[in-house]
Amino acid sequence: MQKKDLQLQQYIEAVIFASEEAVTLQTIRQVTGIDMDSAEFQSIIEKLNAEYAETGRTFHIHRIAGGYRFLSRPEFSDILKKLLAPNIRRRLSQSILEVLAVIAYNQPVTKGEIQQIRGVSPDYAIDRLLLRGFIEVRGRADSPGKPLQYGTTKEFLDLFHLSSLKDLPKLREIKEILQEHEEQEYLTRQDDQDIPSLENYQEETIQENEK
Repeated sequence: MQKKDLQLQQYIEAVIFASEEAVTLQTIRQVTGIDMDSAEFQSIIEKLNAEYAETGRTFHIHRIAGGYRFLSRPEFSDILKKLLAPNIRRRLSQSILEVLAVIAYNQPVTKGEIQQIRGVSPDYAIDRLLLRGFIEVRGRADSPGKPLQYGTTKEFLDLFHLSSLKDLPKLREIKEILQEHEEQEYLTRQDDQDIPSLENYQEETIQENEK
């Protein structure tokens, strides 16, 4: 490999590695100052992933949410779930996740429509999701009062490692995921009694947000 090609490969790797979110080709062009086409860029990504596979790395570069980022390989998901489960609970409570799911599958959707589905007011959850950038206002509904409509953002896709909304799991898969989540919650509580329960975490989250 020529020195110039190696340097370009290293630049791309460094930018994706250092970013906390998916990096687009346009961003990489701006940061590196190198004008490359999508075919050349994709070829470099494939070479990097081939090297990671050959050397037994536990990660690869994955296209996601319109960009690229480093993700762990699927075969290590079970062990990483044990590490990340407490952090995920701290990031989003169960009630907020439920509102996020309603928005994801019914967007664009209004607060009133969300409340009809869940049976409780979604105001708090929507405020939190807007603050974290997982949802955005998509416009107003053509109904009395012209209520705001909400939809998910690229940050939502990035959070759940989805390339697009087409990759959202089917309802049957959602039930399986929820069941697996409940089982993992139970096992985690049994393995580590120091991890707060979901109810305690929700109370702590509300208290922290009210400060």
